[in-house]
Amino acid sequence: MKNPVVDKSIEVALMIINYCEVLQAERKYVISRQLLKSGTSIGANIHEAQNAESKADFIHKIKIATKELEETKYWLVLCEKSKTYPTHLDLSKKVNELGLILYKILSTSIKSRK
Repeated sequence: MKNPVVDKSIEVALMIINYCEVLQAERKYVISRQLLKSGTSIGANIHEAQNAESKADFIHKIKIATKELEETKYWLVLCEKSKTYPTHLDLSKKVNELGLILYKILSTSIKSRK
């Protein structure tokens, strides 16, 4: 069964990996490592949420995914604003799209819990 948020998280993670390889090639190691960790953690938490033990556990894992998403956005903004870093605007767009989906899932899940 297809799951759009899982599919989107995989797409974003693969884009993050590719972008971090570009950063590594340009010797931007610190930001690359931070971005790789936060950017791939989004999908890992979304995947964990698919097998949550309860609604509260599901919400908790989605909240962690949104925190990682916000950290990822931070690192991407730094790259975009720095004159010495390559930018990847399509990646930022995809991360923002994933964020819209995650925040909607979170909002709906919290409302349905009440």
